[in-house]
Amino acid sequence: MRTYSWPEGHWNWPIRVTHKHGVRCGQMIFLGGQVDLDGSGNVLHPGDLLAQIDKVMGHIETILVDLGASLSDLVKLQVFYVEAASLTDADVMARIARALPPSARIALTMIPIPFLSYGGMVAEIEGIAMLAEDGTSLPRRTTEPTGIASLPLPFVHGLQCGAMIFVSGQAPRDATDAMVAPHDIVTQSTHVMDRIAAVLQALGSDLHDVVKINRWYTGHGAREDWEPAALTVASRFAEPGPVATGIPLPRFPDPHQRTMIDVIAMPDAAGKRECVSPEGHWDWPVHLPHCHGVKCGNMVFIGGQVSLTPLGDVLHPNDIVEQTRIGLVYIREVLASFGLIMGSVVKVLALFSAIGRAEELHSNLSIRSAAFAEPGPPTTGIPVPHLTYPGMMMEIEVIAMAD
Repeated sequence: MRTYSWPEGHWNWPIRVTHKHGVRCGQMIFLGGQVDLDGSGNVLHPGDLLAQIDKVMGHIETILVDLGASLSDLVKLQVFYVEAASLTDADVMARIARALPPSARIALTMIPIPFLSYGGMVAEIEGIAMLAEDGTSLPRRTTEPTGIASLPLPFVHGLQCGAMIFVSGQAPRDATDAMVAPHDIVTQSTHVMDRIAAVLQALGSDLHDVVKINRWYTGHGAREDWEPAALTVASRFAEPGPVATGIPLPRFPDPHQRTMIDVIAMPDAAGKRECVSPEGHWDWPVHLPHCHGVKCGNMVFIGGQVSLTPLGDVLHPNDIVEQTRIGLVYIREVLASFGLIMGSVVKVLALFSAIGRAEELHSNLSIRSAAFAEPGPPTTGIPVPHLTYPGMMMEIEVIAMAD
């Protein structure tokens, strides 16, 4: 049973799409990236990060209420924002927190990007909420392990709700919040994985239970940017490992930082785990233990799908339209391995190489939208200057739910 949300008077894209703003399925609620646009797709409060955050958090609340939930039911927020010279990350987090009830406890990942797709748009926030199917709150546990500087409430490093564990974006910082091994991405990656393991352990879990890993790192589309750290992170997982998405960013607010990682975990008690990598599917040019799809209970996670060959060569270099189509073909193949179809998808995140122009978003959004019948799943589309390889233009990850 699925309920989709498009509240009356809500913001809209300037092109027609099948995607809705939110969907409720079982205990899960997924929200697409919310932005400060009007009903015709015009940017409001251009360049004003705090004002846009206020409006975006209002949109998130509107969707949750429309789906029978509230801000207290949020379990994860992922914030894409363009840095403002006069604001720190702490200022941005405080502004988000101001919109949340005191009882909220939320895992948080903050992702700095140089631009969004519409001029003057500087904030896009997507989220996940959970509540019982009868509308009652689900029990949740949080943790702030020793040796890790605490996040300001209502944000926490780790949160368990029902069968799901969400770990906030972990930075390579010590207990005093000082940066570890400045500029050394391999050492920083090791430190971050240790932090994630500590958070999971405090919640009675471990890295074996991870189903999805997102790795953000500084890079400019070169293999040497990502490969050493990717191998370091991959060494912490036995095969078949979790699905993965890895995205280069030009910089973090702290110039000494080189990486940030967050994860979703589902302890084995949540159900038998199935991992798939379809025959003939694309692969990385180095061996990594990640699979392309993981099904645990009724949750299905598909890692970032890209236009590569089984040998790791880019197909249709610099062609975002063809690469979007190929990424969707790969998603269909992974879904089919679980007996699912595109209609099973409940959340889409697309990251594409661009310079921050609306037509770049529209060229791939229209194709992604056409892959889904009405009503389509919530979606987020984020431009970044580069992806992992030269000539790569599109990476698409999805979450699906089986009956």
